Amino acid sequence: MNRIVERFLEQTEFKDYDDFKNHYRVKIPKNFNFAYDVVDAYAAESPEKLAICWTNDQGEHIDFTYGRLKELTDKTAGYLHELGIGKGDMVMLILKRRYEWWLCMIALCKLGAVAIPATHLLTDEDIVYRCHRADIKAIVAEGNDVITGHVDKAVAKSPSVERKISIGPKVPEGWLDFHEGIESASPYVKPEHVNENGDMMLLYFTSGTTGEPKMVAHDFTYALGHISTGFIWHHLKPDDLHLTIADTGWGKAVWGKLYGQMFSGATVFVYDHEKFTPSDILDMIVKYKVTSLCAPPTIFRFLIKEDLSKYDLSCLKKCTIAGEALNPSVYNEFYKLTGIKLREGFGQTETTCALMTNPWIEPKPGSMGLPSPQYDVDLLTSDGRSAEVGEQGEIIIRTDKGKPVGLFSGYYRDEELTREAWHDNIYHTGDLAWRDEDGYYWYVGRNDDVIKSSGYRIGPFEVESAVMTHPAVVECAITGVPDPIRGQIVKATIVLAKDWKDKAGEALMKEIQNHVKSVTAPYKYPRVIEFVDELPKTISGKIRRVEIRAKDRG
Repeated sequence: MNRIVERFLEQTEFKDYDDFKNHYRVKIPKNFNFAYDVVDAYAAESPEKLAICWTNDQGEHIDFTYGRLKELTDKTAGYLHELGIGKGDMVMLILKRRYEWWLCMIALCKLGAVAIPATHLLTDEDIVYRCHRADIKAIVAEGNDVITGHVDKAVAKSPSVERKISIGPKVPEGWLDFHEGIESASPYVKPEHVNENGDMMLLYFTSGTTGEPKMVAHDFTYALGHISTGFIWHHLKPDDLHLTIADTGWGKAVWGKLYGQMFSGATVFVYDHEKFTPSDILDMIVKYKVTSLCAPPTIFRFLIKEDLSKYDLSCLKKCTIAGEALNPSVYNEFYKLTGIKLREGFGQTETTCALMTNPWIEPKPGSMGLPSPQYDVDLLTSDGRSAEVGEQGEIIIRTDKGKPVGLFSGYYRDEELTREAWHDNIYHTGDLAWRDEDGYYWYVGRNDDVIKSSGYRIGPFEVESAVMTHPAVVECAITGVPDPIRGQIVKATIVLAKDWKDKAGEALMKEIQNHVKSVTAPYKYPRVIEFVDELPKTISGKIRRVEIRAKDRG
């Protein structure tokens, strides 16, 4: 057992689920700071311990020991501090899978600043919205023409942004050179007081169903909430090499590439690639002897389509899965091919892993597992009762005994939205499930209209807004259509303007799809388009998406 995780858990060894349920308790230190209390603590005790093994599709490979990681993050913090970044300042990171993301995340934590990870798929209007809502002070981005072009257009409309920092390969005019900056910077020295536990450390923008993206705020204790992610759910040990397949712009990155893995003392494996190719992922697992893999079901669907007999996967011991509901056929096929049982988990941007197939229980294909003792989880029916066995209800988290470690602080600058989701000491996830006689939870879907596609969560309103900017469109409804590979794909049901009705066909569908890609993040575009004369609506004029979904299922 590593000594670091022992500092934060009352008990670290569990004989069964009941023992885990009754005795898993996180000790929360005063003024906890992940960068100093975990990363730098490892650097002091085991400076040669490998923290990150990074490689890319160009053949580059860099290892970061904890000693080296401390040196680089001290320099990065020093550089950002010299640029005027300090406690509470908002910094957006658009860094894909580049190793500089880890340097920035840890350095911002050392400064007491707020990290805002963001996907490289954002358009300039997406970035403008985020800058205005959060008063972003600086943006650190990969220096390619597409990303920096969007940022430049956005910053012209965003007066809060004072600094644009490029990690390369290009450093455009008006941008600062990240590597040149940290090379010449003085190492940051930890001040006497960095943060309170309740200060904001992390801010994520997440898609809503009836409006623009929400701002999910997490305080400094959030990292402690992920001990259960890495140490329990992933079941990581110090000799593990763990790969989570996720871009750093998504919440899954801190689930699988940072907090829980480093608490556990495991090495984070990063494969920086432009295009997902299943054979390349398998090659990396074999070459580097990856022992633990976490990915959404879509990835496993692609992997089982490969000829796995060509790969020596004997190194791989543990596989976890999250992001969307797991099809039992994927579980069964992967188990048949590898002998590894996929362990599903459930959580949100607002939480850490609330339901999990932990190491002491037998997985049930398609089930999310049992509640983490970190959270008081229940299923609530529409009339406010705890759901009976087999009865559908909303997954909720009770907070009458206090805010669980790992649960978000609220929606930043939106008290009304926070109250809608979290009131009467109950946080409403908005996700529906049912519970079997053994207490296992089985996912049903959202009680709103969020679409889950290839691990992405897509709010219909955002896509509708983009589609409606095309001159041919009068009305539009966005829904999710079941897909065997992606889980769901986005469908647009469209009413055309009178002058465009005779143009309904493949060419116009393609035109609208390309238009959406240019207006919002391309992953949101509708892969299916249906032209109709009118949309189904309620008596009050609201679109009945449920009717569209029912028709598609039929």
